[in-house]
Amino acid sequence: MAFIFSGDDVCQVTTPTPIPAPYWVAFSPSSANLIGIELDESGLPVDKEWLGVLSGNQLNTSDRQFPNPIATVYSGHQFGVWAGQLGDGRAILLGDIADQELQLKGAGITRFSRMGDGRAVLRSSIREFLCSEAMYALGIPTTRALSVVGSDLPVRRETLETAAVCARLAPSFLRIGHFEHFASLDDVDRLRGFADYLIQYHYPDSQNADEPYLSLFQEICTRNARLVAQWQAVGFCHGVLNSDNISVLGLTMDYGPFGFLDQFQIDHICNHSDQGGRYAYHRQPQIMHWNMACLASAMIPLLADKSDEALAQDLLRSALEQFPVIYAQTWQSLFRRKLGFTTSQEGDIALIERLLQAMHDSKVDFTNFFRSLGKLRICEAISQNSLRDEFIDRESIDQWFVDYTERLKAESCPDEVRQHAMNQINPKYILRNHLAQTAIEKAQEKDFSEVTKLLQILSKPFDEQSEHEAYSMAPPPNAQAVEVSCSS
Repeated sequence: MAFIFSGDDVCQVTTPTPIPAPYWVAFSPSSANLIGIELDESGLPVDKEWLGVLSGNQLNTSDRQFPNPIATVYSGHQFGVWAGQLGDGRAILLGDIADQELQLKGAGITRFSRMGDGRAVLRSSIREFLCSEAMYALGIPTTRALSVVGSDLPVRRETLETAAVCARLAPSFLRIGHFEHFASLDDVDRLRGFADYLIQYHYPDSQNADEPYLSLFQEICTRNARLVAQWQAVGFCHGVLNSDNISVLGLTMDYGPFGFLDQFQIDHICNHSDQGGRYAYHRQPQIMHWNMACLASAMIPLLADKSDEALAQDLLRSALEQFPVIYAQTWQSLFRRKLGFTTSQEGDIALIERLLQAMHDSKVDFTNFFRSLGKLRICEAISQNSLRDEFIDRESIDQWFVDYTERLKAESCPDEVRQHAMNQINPKYILRNHLAQTAIEKAQEKDFSEVTKLLQILSKPFDEQSEHEAYSMAPPPNAQAVEVSCSS
């Protein structure tokens, strides 16, 4: 992709800043396989030069060179306010490998660093590494994480921590912010270059559309509408859905103060920096829609000359109106599957909404409830169903289970078949904050075994893994208040 980032106004050739005495913290065999890195018996690259490359200390391995690493400029809206020029302040794109872009996060200061040191810390790097790979295993579109390399180099955030570099992969790291930046400069040539690149390499079906750029916008909207519906279905909260954090490929990216729901609260805020709750769980679809509107505004010049701007706005507005339709269709389909429905029937949505309200009122564990729901037997008496004990309003939830059981009978599906299907969409294992925190604390003592163990467990989130039952449990009371912020 580097060829579309030519010119000092767009990017800066940026050599990573070396870190002293780098060491492996974590490595993903799955991501290594994606780009053809051969591993030894310990699960680390056979070519030892990769430690130097992925730490930012050198730009070549035995058979691969990355001669022109770059940091790119973009702009965006942050917490709903236009922030102007931003850019890769601590991310450096090394180059392409096997149809993936390889980027180092935390490899030093760039031209676009904003009053920062360009570094990442061990804590945030482990969180991004684990969640990237966990989301991939859940079947949710995401950037991938290849490795975390640590160093004892001190880095100050809220407290003094140690440095780390997270290597991540994506077919493209282009984001809405790239379009917004050049739209703000009235640089239509750059806008067209980004759009043409996306159509050629990532949205080829738009090539033959009557209006390719409108088709491109529609496809980006569709991917992101489906993405946020998938987040809602697994209880994932991104935390900072600024427009510069939104992928134009519909990938989950820029993991910061994210969190998976434990106790279900529809208005849960995972980022304690988000005091107004702009990015709360229930607002994610609305905010993603808002971000698509930002993209639409940036793409107006591509659809028409200034004389036809009103027509371009109308076309993009009509396309934008399909976002909530696609989101609703995807959300409804996913939650029907979570409840074991294979057909659509009148009253399904009301049944789902009643359940979610009851879960909210009683703060029921989101992941464990849906996983356990598959064990329900149609012929079993409601009084024998232990899940009802999770709810405060027993009479209300008993009536819900009566209605749910009657709805299941309309499916004519054996209990065992339904449970198997529900277990393919309702994960048993997610990256709960307290699990990540335990792994981080051990890693800070140079014990990386828990990071490796979590990676292995989360790579099979739908399997029972009875030997790891403890990792599926809700957090104990003393671990329910793990907080994350924009520095996470």
